[in-house]
Amino acid sequence: MKITMPSQAAYIISKLQSRGYEAYIVGGCVRDCLLGIEPADWDITTSAKPDQVKALFPRTIDTGLKHGTVTVMMDKTPYEITTYRIDGHYEDHRHPSQVTFTSSLREDLMRRDFTINAMAYNDTDGLIDLFHGEEDLRYKIVRCVGSARERFEEDALRMLRAVRFSGQLNFEIEPATLNAMEEKYALLANVSAERIQVELMKLLVSRHPDYLRYAWSSGLTSIFLPEFDQMMETDQNNPHHIYNVGEHTLHALLAVRPDPLLRLTILLHDVGKPATLTTDEEGIYHFWGHNEKGAALAEKILRRLKFDNRTIEGVTKLIAYHDVRFNNALTTGRSHVRKTINRVGVDLFPYLLDVMEADVSAQSDYMRLYKLTALKETRQAYQEILAQKDCLSLKDLAINGNDLKALGISEGKMIGTILKALLNLVLDQPQHNNYEYLSELALEIYREISKS
Repeated sequence: MKITMPSQAAYIISKLQSRGYEAYIVGGCVRDCLLGIEPADWDITTSAKPDQVKALFPRTIDTGLKHGTVTVMMDKTPYEITTYRIDGHYEDHRHPSQVTFTSSLREDLMRRDFTINAMAYNDTDGLIDLFHGEEDLRYKIVRCVGSARERFEEDALRMLRAVRFSGQLNFEIEPATLNAMEEKYALLANVSAERIQVELMKLLVSRHPDYLRYAWSSGLTSIFLPEFDQMMETDQNNPHHIYNVGEHTLHALLAVRPDPLLRLTILLHDVGKPATLTTDEEGIYHFWGHNEKGAALAEKILRRLKFDNRTIEGVTKLIAYHDVRFNNALTTGRSHVRKTINRVGVDLFPYLLDVMEADVSAQSDYMRLYKLTALKETRQAYQEILAQKDCLSLKDLAINGNDLKALGISEGKMIGTILKALLNLVLDQPQHNNYEYLSELALEIYREISKS
C-alpha cells in the first residue's frame, strides 16, 4: 500500500530517519487517506525526543513539550511531531497525570482511542496496523483500541468522539464499545463544556447528525443535553406529526444543509415542546408558545455549553420565529413578510425559511404540500422585496431622528415612538417611503400624541 503524503511531511520523516530515528505519519491523516479523504492535518510520531527534533529543524514551536509535541514549521505550514509515549494514570478521566517517552511504536499506538486512529505509515515500512484498523474501516466500525472501558475511564470525551466519528464516517459503533459507553456515560461529567461543544458541533455538521441517537441511547445526552432526553420522551399526537419530538428533530437535522447555525437551530427548535404540552378534548396534543419557551431554553443551553454570543443570538431568534405562518406571500401577505424580515433581520431571514422547510420535511404528509408551497412563495417574495429595495428597517426609512428634530420634534422618546410608527406604516405600504409624505405624517402623529 502506498500513501501519497505532502512533500514536506515526507521530508520531515526522511530527515528523522537519516539520523537513526523512527518516524511515521499517524492517526487521522492515515485514516483519511485510506478512506480517500484529503486530510486536514498531517501529524507525525517519532522515536526522537522533543529536544532531538528541535535540533534537526530550524523553525520549531514548543507546542506541548511536556507531552512530547513540537511543531515544525515548513514554510508557513505547521506539522505536529510527537514523541512515542505512554500515558500515565488519568486522574480526572480526561488528562494523564504524566507521560513517559518510549522507543516503542506499539506502546504509542496502544494508548490511542480507536483502531481507525491507531495506524501509522511511512514509505519505508508501509502501513503499520497493529489493531486491525484497516479492517474496521472496511467494515465501517468504530472500535476502541483494547478495552473500551479502560479507554473511556482514561478519557471520557472519547465516548462522544465515538459518536462524532460514527456520524462523520457513517460508521456503526461496535457492540463492546457501545456497551462500555452505556456503562461509563456518567464520566462525561468530568469533561469541560468547551470540549463537549467542539465534538457536538462536529457531529451536527457531519453527514449523519442523526447519530446523536447513539449519544441518547448510551446515556451521554443525559449529561450534557438532558433536554434532548425529554424531547425523546415527548410524543406528538397531532395530525401534523408522525414522530415524537426527539425523532422529529433527528429527521429534521438530515433535511437541512450542514451549516453550523442551521443544524444547531434545528437541534433546539422544539426544545420548548415538553414544557408546553397540552391535550384538547379530542386527545390531540398542542404545544402553544413552544417557540418562545424554546428560545429561552435554548439560550440557557447554549450558555451552558459555552457558545459565543453571536451564535446564541442567531439561534434563539430563529427558534423564536420558526413557528410563524406565511400565507399569500406574493400578494396580500407580503406586508407580513416584510414585518418578519424586520424582526428577524435581512441576513437571517433566509435561514429562517431553511429551518421552517426542514421542520416541515420531518412532519407528516398532512398539509405538507401547502406548507412547502407557502415557503416557496415566501422565498420568492423575499427576493423580490430585496430587489425592489423596500424599506425593512429604520436605517432604510426616508426620514430619521435628525429630520424630526429639524421639524421641531426634540424629545428623544417622542422621536423613537414616531419613527417606529412610520416604519410600521412603510412596512405595510412601501410606496410611502418618501420624505415629503413621512414628514407630514410625523407632524400629524406628533400633534395627536401632544394632545393626549
